Formats: sequence, structure tokens, C-alpha cells
Amino acid sequence: MMQIVLASQSPRRSELLKQLGLDFTIKTANIDESNSMGLKASELVQHLAFEKAQVIASSIAEDSSSNKEYIVIGADTVVVKDSIILGKPQDMKDAFNMLKSLQGRWHEVMTGIAVIDVQSSKYDTSVEITRVKMKELTDGMINAYIDSREPLDKAGAYGIQGLGAVLVDRIDGCYFNVVGLPISKLSDILRNYGIYVL
Repeated sequence: MMQIVLASQSPRRSELLKQLGLDFTIKTANIDESNSMGLKASELVQHLAFEKAQVIASSIAEDSSSNKEYIVIGADTVVVKDSIILGKPQDMKDAFNMLKSLQGRWHEVMTGIAVIDVQSSKYDTSVEITRVKMKELTDGMINAYIDSREPLDKAGAYGIQGLGAVLVDRIDGCYFNVVGLPISKLSDILRNYGIYVL
């Protein structure tokens, strides 16, 4: 029986995997998430997703007491505006500036995913890109949203699955990618490892 491990502490990713009816465990990896190599955003999210999955896969492989087969899933999401990566805001002022820069405009949300078969070391990486258009927002609307505290742990300072949904005018692409895990693309990749959602 294949054991799935999610290499992420994101409750949103966990909920999305549960939505697929998959049985999995969670192990989190501490990695350096800075872009020290100067990668493009689409390359960076795939690199970080792979790094997260690889750390967990290596720790499982070192535990010779287990004879199960493991598949590790890693993911990383960033918000990109005008080729600039917007991470999680450092504070409320940073959140305000991010939302001010996004309001009334299109931006991209990119999620890199990595899947590693621990036993064979086979792996796949991919990236999903969704375009998001924010509504025109007043400073009062932005401040009211920040007061909810929701933006402070979200890339780009908003969460589309929460109160931040009212800030979004439209999206072009996968909604679940904006939440943090493109589950349709992930299910396609998992088929390569004998895991069928349907």
C-alpha cells in the first residue's frame, strides 16, 4: 500500500488533499525559501516544492525500519506582479502596500508541485499559473481587510478561500491553484505513480 506524505504545514493544502479523498500524513520540512539563485518565479516555486519534498523523502529513506512505499508531495505558491514576487507580508504596512499595488490589476499566482517516489527516487515537478484580477479597492476597504488579520500569513497578502474572496473580480485558470494546490494537475501526476483519484 502506497503511503502519501504531504510535505507542507499549510492547512489549506491539507484540506484540498482531504477533498480528494486521499489518505495521507503530514511532515514539514524547514528549508531556505530565499531566491538566492535568482530564479524566475515559475522556476523558483518548482525548486522550492522539490526541496521540501526531497528533505522529507530523504528522512523517510534513512528510516530503514519501514518497509512501506512512500510518495511525497511538496508545493510552494507565490504571487507575482510585473515579474516581482510578492511573498507573505512582514507586517500590516507591508500588507497594505501589497494590496494597494494589486488593486484594480491582474497578477499571477504560481504554484510549483513536486512528487517523489521514495523507493525508486523517481520524481516529477510542474507549475500551475492562474491569472487573478483584483477589484478597485479604496484604502478603507484594504484597511478593513487587514484588520481581519487574514492577509498576514498569505502570499500576496490575501486569501481567496476566505474573506479575501470579496477582493477578487475574476480569475483565469485553476481556482485551487490560488488556494495553494492545483489538485487537477496533481491528480494527473499521481497517476504516474499508480495513485488514482478517480
